[in-house]
Amino acid sequence: MTVGARIHRLHSELPDNIKLLAVSKFHSVETIREAYNAGQRRFGENRVQELAGKVICLPQDVEWHFIGHLQANKVKYLVPFVHTIQSVDSRNLLSEINHQAEKVGRQIRVLLQIHIAQEAHKFGFSFEEAETLCQEQLQMLYPYVRIAGLMGMASLTDDREQIRREFATLHRFFLQLQERRFSATDFNELSMGMSDDYQIAIEEGSTLIRIGSKIFGART
Repeated sequence: MTVGARIHRLHSELPDNIKLLAVSKFHSVETIREAYNAGQRRFGENRVQELAGKVICLPQDVEWHFIGHLQANKVKYLVPFVHTIQSVDSRNLLSEINHQAEKVGRQIRVLLQIHIAQEAHKFGFSFEEAETLCQEQLQMLYPYVRIAGLMGMASLTDDREQIRREFATLHRFFLQLQERRFSATDFNELSMGMSDDYQIAIEEGSTLIRIGSKIFGART
């Protein structure tokens, strides 16, 4: 099955309220263009240099999401064009995004990455850290950043019930923040679910799924 056929199949299977992010990391511009020609517009990358090289080769209406761990010193290369940074995992990174976005006169849409997995090496705010952050005057502290929601990665495990619990916990926290700290209009994105667990994520409240191998096949 071609990349385009996989895109069409996924779009036909997904509920209307679910956004599809095609994770194109490690795949060529030509392969991404095939997905683009099939109607896909949202793409996700996790390496700054690789993403910057692809941006200049592809149409300007591509909606680029950065989904990997981001070092503060690389932020300046993303802010001129990135649509969403999904992997904001520290106050320092949030401050640097605001600083660099001010320089280019853009407000950058971001998601707070929450650590929900059992693996200690994965990044993200704890629930307590995120709750404390969101109690602050964020619009005043970070006027060039728009916190639009949360992102989380479930544990790498065959235990589907554990994955479901992790997604459900993140969804509950998302709803709590939406009710207490934000408005549903501004804070409305919950990015969770990848190729192996996106169906569970959708059942547990995801609004955006990040799909790579199910679209592009194995990484090259």
